[in-house]
Amino acid sequence: MRVDAASRQLLVDGRPFVIFGGELGNSSAGTAAQADEILPRMAKLHLNTVLMPVVWEQVEPEEGKYDFSILDHWIDVARGQNLHLALLWFGSWKNAFSEYAPAWVKADTRRFPRALLADGSPTEILSTFGPETLRCDSRAFAALMAHLREKDAARHTVLMIQVENEVGYLGPGGRDRSQEANQAFAADVPAELMQKLTARRYELAPELAAEFHPQGKTWREVFGEMADEAFMAWRYAAYIDAVAAAGKRQYDLPMYMNAQLPAYLERAGDYPSGGPHPSDLDIYRVTAAHIDFYSPDIYWPEFAYWVNRYKSAGLPVFVPEARLDVGPYNALYAYGAVRAFGFCPFGIDSVRADKDATGEPLIAQVYGALASLGPMLAEAQQADHARGVVLYANRSRGTQTVSLGGYLFQASLARAWGTNVLLTQNGAMLLLQTAPDEFLAVGTGLTVKITRDPDTDSKIAGIASIEEVAKTDSGWKVLARLNGDQSNQGRQLLMDPHEVKMYRLRVYAAGL
Repeated sequence: MRVDAASRQLLVDGRPFVIFGGELGNSSAGTAAQADEILPRMAKLHLNTVLMPVVWEQVEPEEGKYDFSILDHWIDVARGQNLHLALLWFGSWKNAFSEYAPAWVKADTRRFPRALLADGSPTEILSTFGPETLRCDSRAFAALMAHLREKDAARHTVLMIQVENEVGYLGPGGRDRSQEANQAFAADVPAELMQKLTARRYELAPELAAEFHPQGKTWREVFGEMADEAFMAWRYAAYIDAVAAAGKRQYDLPMYMNAQLPAYLERAGDYPSGGPHPSDLDIYRVTAAHIDFYSPDIYWPEFAYWVNRYKSAGLPVFVPEARLDVGPYNALYAYGAVRAFGFCPFGIDSVRADKDATGEPLIAQVYGALASLGPMLAEAQQADHARGVVLYANRSRGTQTVSLGGYLFQASLARAWGTNVLLTQNGAMLLLQTAPDEFLAVGTGLTVKITRDPDTDSKIAGIASIEEVAKTDSGWKVLARLNGDQSNQGRQLLMDPHEVKMYRLRVYAAGL
C-alpha cells in the first residue's frame, strides 16, 4: 500500500482504492467481543474500511511486555466481513493529552517529563523533550508494526496507520515552558529547518508566510507572532517523525497525522498548538519525512473551507474524522469536489445498520451507491471528471454551481412545488462525467438546473433524458424514467429530498 504523490490516491495492490469509512468511538475497540458485534454492522452499512484505536496502555501494560491479542481478533473478524482497517496509534498523545500512555509512564514524571505552563505547574501532556518518552513510544510502535508485518503483510487487511492523534500543546501561551523547552526556544532556529523553509518561502501557507523572516535567528525573530506555535510544530514533527521511522523500519505502511482544527477566534493553546494545521503544514513537511500525508478532523461548519485548505497545500485528501449528522452530505462533496480518497464520520458504531421505518441510514445509502460504481469513482477522480456540491439551509448561499464537460450544473435545495418551502435542510451530490454529454449524479435534496458553460461555446443546453438507475453486477438497471412533473417538464433534475439516489443524465447542446 502507498499513497501516490502524483495522483494523490491510495493504491492497494497497485490499484486506486477509495475508502468508504468510519471511525469508531474511542472506547469501542477495547475488547475482542466488541469486534464480533460492531464489524458485521459496519459491513451492512457498506463501509469498506473501519478506523479503530490501538492504544499504548493496552498493548504494553508492563514495560517490554506486549499483548496484541485483541488487535489480532479485530483483524480476523474484519477479514471475515471483507473489511479493511486503519489503525490509530494512541501513544504519547491523543487529543493533545496523554491519557492513553501506560500507567508506568504516567506515574514516572522524572523519567517521562510533562510539558509545563508558564507558571511552572505541570500539565497532563507528555513533553516533546522527554528522550525516554520518545524511546519507549518508538519501541512500542515498532513492536506493533513488526507484529502487523507477521500477521497481515500477505493479506493487507490493515491499510494505513495514524501516528498519535490530534497532537499539540494546550495551555496559555501556546507552548511548553519547561526548562528544556525554554532553552531551545531561546536558541537559534535549527539551520536545516531555516534552509528548507527559505527554499520554499514562495509556497508557504499565508499565515506562516506573513510571519516568516529568514533574516532572523531566534524563534521570535524568525516567526514573529507565530513563534510559539511554530516552535511546537517543529517539536511535534521531529518527535513523531522518529516514532514513524521506527515503525516503518518494521513494516512500511502509509502513515499519516490528523489535526484538531481551531474554532473561530481561538488562539494557539486554546486549540492544540503546533499540530499539523494548515498554517503549520510547511514545518511538518520539511521535518517529518516519514509521514506520508496530513488530514483534517472537521467538526466545524466550514467543511468545504477546511478540506480545500489541505487540497490546496498539494496533499492527498483524506478526512479521518467528521461530524456524523451531516456526514453523508460532506462525503459526497469530498469525493467529488476535492477528489478525497477517503471519508470517515466519527462514532460510526453508533449508527444502526438494520433498516427501519425510515429506511437505510443515509450514510449507508451514500456508501452503497458509491461502492456499486466499482472503479468508476477513482477513475473519474483521476481524470478530473468528478465534481461535488453541498448546501445547508442554515449557512449556505442559495445556489452552488459547478462546471463539468462543457456544462454548468446549478444546484439549490429542494423546495415544495410552486413555493419557497424547503423540503430538506441539507443537500449534496457527487457528479461524474461518464461520456460526452452523459453524467451520473449521486445525491439527495437538490434541484439542479443545467446550462451550457459560456466558456465552452455559445450554444444552448437542454436535458435529453433523466433516469433513476442502479449499478448491478450485470450492468445498469433503469428504475424509473423521470419526465413531466418529475423533471419540471424536462428543465431540471429534481433529486429525492430524503433518500440518496443515482441519476443518469443525458444532455445536449445546440446552436442558435
